[in-house]
Amino acid sequence: MRQYIAIAFALLIGLGISVTSAEAKEKPKVIIKMATIAPRGSSFVKVYEEFEAEVRKATNNEVGFKIYWGGVQGEEKDVIRKIKLKQLHGGGFMGTGLGYIVPEVRVTEIPYMFWNYDEVAYVRSRLEDTMNRYFDEAGFVVLGWIEVGFIYSFSKVPITSLEIARKQKWWSLDGDPIGKAMFKALDISPIPLSISDVATSLSTNLIDTASSTPYGALAFQWHTRFKYMSEYPTTHILGASVITKEIWNTISPESRRKIMEIAKGYHDKFNRASREENERSIELLKQSGISVVSVDIDDDQIQFILDASEKTSESLVGTLYSQELLDQTLSYLEEYRKDHPASTLTKIH
Repeated sequence: MRQYIAIAFALLIGLGISVTSAEAKEKPKVIIKMATIAPRGSSFVKVYEEFEAEVRKATNNEVGFKIYWGGVQGEEKDVIRKIKLKQLHGGGFMGTGLGYIVPEVRVTEIPYMFWNYDEVAYVRSRLEDTMNRYFDEAGFVVLGWIEVGFIYSFSKVPITSLEIARKQKWWSLDGDPIGKAMFKALDISPIPLSISDVATSLSTNLIDTASSTPYGALAFQWHTRFKYMSEYPTTHILGASVITKEIWNTISPESRRKIMEIAKGYHDKFNRASREENERSIELLKQSGISVVSVDIDDDQIQFILDASEKTSESLVGTLYSQELLDQTLSYLEEYRKDHPASTLTKIH
């Protein structure tokens, strides 16, 4: 439901993989070191293992990937710092991490922008060339874009109004400008924390409300601290696998071409798996005792929330993105809805 606050969080992705096949015993000429906060036990690991094996085969073992899972290299800002220090070559990031490199990429994570996956795919596909260029100018290569998923609000009490929402102790991702701007527009004072501090803070009641993808809530075991989740999503989190141009340029042109071809297919595969995993997670959350809060809000509340969303997007012009880029993004969304009048807001049944 649209009154829930979008906080940048999501389950994050990574590209690259540990060596598992017998033919991969020989050390590759180029090893691309990447990090992600995605847990090592993620069901997506198999996809990346297949990707790495195919890259090694296609490049005659010229290129391999080494992934550091589960945040062992720190939060995303820590990974960015290590990339600058040349201790890592890249990572699998969510929008917040990507925004440390290219702030403009956050333009499609504005709260209440998208209603469903088709809208997400349409708008982001039209912005992809622009975003790839921004990353290139920043010294990075985008191996592929990833749908982390829609965000839902999880709470210990049913949040049925803005008044109740304002009484909760909300988690906000530390350093996230979108979450900060949206909370301010909704007149809520959140508690900024890193992702690694959320579980402990829920246990000590420092916070009692947070936002997550369904899969993320399960993977990080946050769901055990909640009883309710929102019926409607608030935003959709973007992700991408990026590496530095410096390491990329050490690879032969022919191998670079092959890697990009392979990466395209595997990122498409990951996106399909991500949607399926989030859908399955919703059912598992229900089975675990999480209740979906269904609420009808009046027109005044709806308008207030939409106004707050617009205020948020406008307040970030000049900080994260230009007015031109924001207008372009919204025009693509309007274009899609005009051509697809049946497009509607997805909710949990």
